[in-house]
Amino acid sequence: MGVPAFFRWLSRKYPSIIVNCVEEKAKECNGVKAPIDTSKPNPNEVEFDNLYLDMNGIIHPCTHPEDKPAPKNEDEMMVAIFEYIDRIFNIVRPRRLLYMAIDGVAPRAKMNQQRSRRFRASKEGMEAAEEKQKIRQEILAKGGILPPEEVKERFDSNCITPGTEFMDNLAKCLRYYIADRLNSDPGWKNLTVILSDASAPGEGEHKIMDYIRRQRAQPNHDPNTHHCLCGADADLIMLGLATHEPNFTIIREEFKPNKPKPCALCNQMGHEVKDCQGLPREKQGKHDQFADSLPIAEQEFIFIRLCVLREYLERELTMASLPFTFDFERSVDDWVFMCFFVGNDFLPHLPSLEIREQLIDWLTYIKMWLFVCFGFVNLQRVQMIMLAVGEVEDSIFKKRKDDDDNFKRRQKEKRKRMKRDQPSFIPGGQFSPQALGNRSSPQAISNPRQAAFEMRMHDRQNSTTSSPNTSLTSDGSPSLTGGIKRKAEDSDSEPEPEDNIRLWETGWKQRYYKNKFDVDASDEKFRRKVVQSYVEGLCWVLRYYYQGCASWNWYYPFHYAPFASDFEGIADMPSDFEKGSKPFKPLEQLMGVFPAASGNFLPPTWRKLMTDPESSIIDFYPEDFAIDLNGKKYAWQGVALLPFVDERRLRAALEEVYPDLTPEENRRNSLGGDVLFVGKHHPLCDFVVEQYKTKNTEPVDIPPELCHGIQGKLTLNENAVLPDQVVESPVPMLRDLAQNSAVSISFKDPQFDEDFVFKATVLPGAKKPAPVLKPGDWEKTNNDGRPWRPQLSFNRDRKPVHLDQSAFRTLGHTMPRERGMPGMYANAVPLGTYGSPYARPLLSGQQQIPKLLSNLRPQESWRGPTPLFQQTPQRTAGAAPLLAWNRMLQSQNQYQPSQYQGLGGPMSYPQRPEDRMDRGRQRWWVSFPALPSPSMCAPGKRPMP
Repeated sequence: MGVPAFFRWLSRKYPSIIVNCVEEKAKECNGVKAPIDTSKPNPNEVEFDNLYLDMNGIIHPCTHPEDKPAPKNEDEMMVAIFEYIDRIFNIVRPRRLLYMAIDGVAPRAKMNQQRSRRFRASKEGMEAAEEKQKIRQEILAKGGILPPEEVKERFDSNCITPGTEFMDNLAKCLRYYIADRLNSDPGWKNLTVILSDASAPGEGEHKIMDYIRRQRAQPNHDPNTHHCLCGADADLIMLGLATHEPNFTIIREEFKPNKPKPCALCNQMGHEVKDCQGLPREKQGKHDQFADSLPIAEQEFIFIRLCVLREYLERELTMASLPFTFDFERSVDDWVFMCFFVGNDFLPHLPSLEIREQLIDWLTYIKMWLFVCFGFVNLQRVQMIMLAVGEVEDSIFKKRKDDDDNFKRRQKEKRKRMKRDQPSFIPGGQFSPQALGNRSSPQAISNPRQAAFEMRMHDRQNSTTSSPNTSLTSDGSPSLTGGIKRKAEDSDSEPEPEDNIRLWETGWKQRYYKNKFDVDASDEKFRRKVVQSYVEGLCWVLRYYYQGCASWNWYYPFHYAPFASDFEGIADMPSDFEKGSKPFKPLEQLMGVFPAASGNFLPPTWRKLMTDPESSIIDFYPEDFAIDLNGKKYAWQGVALLPFVDERRLRAALEEVYPDLTPEENRRNSLGGDVLFVGKHHPLCDFVVEQYKTKNTEPVDIPPELCHGIQGKLTLNENAVLPDQVVESPVPMLRDLAQNSAVSISFKDPQFDEDFVFKATVLPGAKKPAPVLKPGDWEKTNNDGRPWRPQLSFNRDRKPVHLDQSAFRTLGHTMPRERGMPGMYANAVPLGTYGSPYARPLLSGQQQIPKLLSNLRPQESWRGPTPLFQQTPQRTAGAAPLLAWNRMLQSQNQYQPSQYQGLGGPMSYPQRPEDRMDRGRQRWWVSFPALPSPSMCAPGKRPMP
């Protein structure tokens, strides 16, 4: 679920929850990258038990990246996905479980949002292609220079939907990838791997949460399991809090705005398609050796520590002098519930609530708690807080308008100030200004007289036309008879979208309901219907987060939300949902979310229902549709006014074309389940192999003592990966696994009654993590006024290696100045001892980084799987502690953290203030301050609802 601006608001309000990831980089030997041994201790100084991958957050950036050239074909896409998973695994290094979850068929409430996204993507893709072709023809007509147009089929990202051939092939590739890693990588040796592909119904992140809920309800579950979830959606933070697990961490890509992108017409940097002039390409490098490469910075990752977020919330939400015992776990559930009001994938947000206006803070300070108990809502208390918001709705709208006007005024003044202060002339070419810190060698000046003449002529023309009230005659001389009016685009005004609602003016409710719902605001019956649907949605979303999908068929049947002041009398509204509902089948979902332009992913007779004018459901697939900006500025923020799909009519139309499906299409249209993989060293391997030898067709329980306490049912798999059988590679560039020792089997989570309630509380025996926050973390302006940066690793006392200016100069003189860019996607090479088939050779002319820092000691790491905050530091007189692991590494010289690899890595920090004040001294040592002694709390008790 994407909640716009939620993560930005959260990271600014609670900055200490963010930690930079430390990633060990692969060493290169004789032009080949040596694989990383992920069985070694985690360089982030924490050991994770389970790693969960929300695969759709990996598939999309790998198949159609925004900051680098897209893969040329589907095979390169699969290899890119493999490499991405390898990076995440190298950073996290789970010791028990790896769970990969791909989005399957979603609930109907989510399908409406998927439908809107896919219709938008199709429409925007076609409009962008038409605009690109139009601008290309205009530039060529003016004599511009553009590279020849590539004949390349546009990748339709809509194929990343359950039921398509792409998703079926992806599942095959991931099965091959898992088998390969279990056979070759020592870090996967004792790992249990579960793959939930697109055939298993449910969204990826919610399949993960359902697995965690069901395992927590088992008697053999370890309450101190350390979970790590990979994904970029903001709702993962709320889902992690909803588990009430004390050790839960999220890993995601570090968001860096305004990344440079090449022009889609000329492939040059610095401008967009609409600003392309068709100018000749400048030479890249001395010999134009970088012509086909783009300046790409490797994406970095960050950790979001939910245990630290719980520390922040405990301080903010705790209330004293109450007539009853304050329950922090229930207040966390209330906080999660209040976040739903500012946006989610299933309901539109209320007009008066915007996260950018700190509405969550305002709701938090109301201090009216105990809305939620294990995912069930107390509607009477929700009514109280909604009516409290409704009393100030008018003030909220007026303040929002004032803030918007003030922002526009400041922006206009800023533009005028920048235009006034910019220099009248900036030389270009070889005399153009260069940025400070550019270490490239200066180029020799060629033909300086000609360059100086051109500069003088440009300056003379500039001075002649500098006066805004001076016009020129036909011969180019100034004219004193007339003036030139200032152009309209110089007025610093931007076109504003028309807003017919005007919420800041009297009568806003009447205009809102008339424009958005086409009814009068006095129609109490209709407003009651809208509010009841919205209340049902709140109950459904909360149940979805805490108990699982309450109904696969429910959805919110309106494009807009009611006002908070309309939430009167909701305490008696029913919030029950029908039982026994079933999800759509994959091809049925495709018919419900795809536009007609993506019909090529469907069978021919099904596709015809989208385009045939005589089709009974042709109205579900409009060729064009309106987008209501709804008070926003950009189209992506608006509301796509698409017709809702009538499930009854859709199923009736599909009954006529079901007989046309081929056996392969029928297979892709069926619902599947999860698959469990283990290697030959795993304790469960012999048990699984025995099931295949005896050909036991009945489901059997997993012995929890053989699988890290994991419980569930195992059944034989028709397309299983079996020992001593060849695993064929679905990617031509990768070889088959001739000596396979891994095994797979179908897996099903523990089952419960439909009325069973999962307890959303801290489990007995769970140990509260040691406090992380210091007194300075509670201050709004800490860090001595400097911009806050995420800390490095989970040890906040860890000091990064720092180089002063002299060391940077040494690196600049020693390292090659011009290095080629590595290939974007790996080439297949033979496997090594446990090597990856994706290692790529070193480019010609590229050298190894010199060991300039050989006198530096490796930093502290963990000894085995014991967490660092549970160790007692060993102090030595006059020297920093050196763990046995570091002594071994120092003697063998086999392991170096990534911060010793020179520039460009995650350790490239700016110069510290103390070094700027004392530039004469070089700091070539690393300090190891002692860690605080562990502080463990008594096992928590299960709170009562």
